[in-house]
Amino acid sequence: MPIFIDRRLNPKDKSLGNRQRFLRRAREELKRSIRDQIRAGRIADVDAEHVVPMPERGTGEPTFNDARDTGRRRHILPGNRQFAQGDLIPKPGQGGGKGGSSPGNTASEDDFRFVLSREEVLDLFFEDLELPDLVKLNLKEILAFKPRRAGFAATGSPTNINVGRTMRNSHGRRIALRRPKQAAVDAIMQDLASLEAAGPNAQTRERVAALKEEIERLERRRRRIAFVDPVDIRFNRFDPRPVPNAKAVMFCLMDVSGSMGEREKDLAKRFFVLLHLFLKRRYERTEIVFIRHTHEAQEVDEETFFYCTQSGGTVVSTALEEMHRVIEQRYPASEWNIYAAQASDGDNFATDSERCIALLNRKLMRLCQYFAYVEIIDERESHIFGATENGTSLWRAYSAIESNWPNFQMSRIATAADIYPVFRQLFAKQPALRKSA
Repeated sequence: MPIFIDRRLNPKDKSLGNRQRFLRRAREELKRSIRDQIRAGRIADVDAEHVVPMPERGTGEPTFNDARDTGRRRHILPGNRQFAQGDLIPKPGQGGGKGGSSPGNTASEDDFRFVLSREEVLDLFFEDLELPDLVKLNLKEILAFKPRRAGFAATGSPTNINVGRTMRNSHGRRIALRRPKQAAVDAIMQDLASLEAAGPNAQTRERVAALKEEIERLERRRRRIAFVDPVDIRFNRFDPRPVPNAKAVMFCLMDVSGSMGEREKDLAKRFFVLLHLFLKRRYERTEIVFIRHTHEAQEVDEETFFYCTQSGGTVVSTALEEMHRVIEQRYPASEWNIYAAQASDGDNFATDSERCIALLNRKLMRLCQYFAYVEIIDERESHIFGATENGTSLWRAYSAIESNWPNFQMSRIATAADIYPVFRQLFAKQPALRKSA
């Protein structure tokens, strides 16, 4: 059985072990407090530290007590003038004790305030959410590794020798050590041969002896300084780089036409901000495609998607056509998990809703793992349309899609407090399906 020893240093002035135990013990209370804060505040505040008030009951340490209905115990309480044998003593906090709510001069304790880091907040906030129907393997945990060039190494397999880098090192070493060149040795050999051919005499013999000595010195130096030394050899280095076995893309479609007022656009942007944080936190290698539409649709970057003020008429089918065009060009359904989230106020060109039905039925729903539609309605209409299938032309059209495709879900948002419940409804973690025997 493996034994893991955590040698990470504790944060400053904190005990990491105690902090982790407290987070496990108070997990549900912390999650409830964070959700309440987000409902009352801004969705963008999720991506920040949070100060969470904890009731006193949530901070108590577990203790061992004697079982009251077993054994026989006798206690002598000095100075007792109030209780007799068999009386039950009230717990602290009852009858005006510690932490009680009765008026008077009794002491009490305030709620404990606990500071959660950004990472801890996001972990708790998105803990039980996921992308539905992720059938093409898992995005985060299961990885494939592909070798990728990462420079050179002094050791490695002979098949990975880099000849160019090896010879460059050899040449530099030979120049630095002044290894004699073969051309210099050949030139001396030619001089020696010409002197020997000229005939022997005293001067020639001395010159021949000197040349032979020089040749022997150069050969010894050439033997000591190898042409290619083991220190020169370099191998191509390959590092395994993680490659996701499953690739996912999320299409964010937002209506920014003239019928979408500032309130509707603000609610739609809040929904997409929450979706963006969720994807970046839970699925590190998920791509996001942003599409804005009026009577025309275009793929834009994140900055333009959230902050551009362009407006115009309303033709929803243009966004669906743009999404289909991008899928065909960059995201083949055989290799990618394709998701879409659309936000609109439901207003559409008179005959365009039928075209939206045709596009979804014939093309997009066959490619998508999941399609979520969020309709922004007036707060005054929430009690009318909140629990009925009646509504805008786009809502009625999409109701037909929902009845035919189980991977299509739709919901309504009227206020900022509805965003998180609707988001959880659309992206709640689904129980694993049991395989039939």
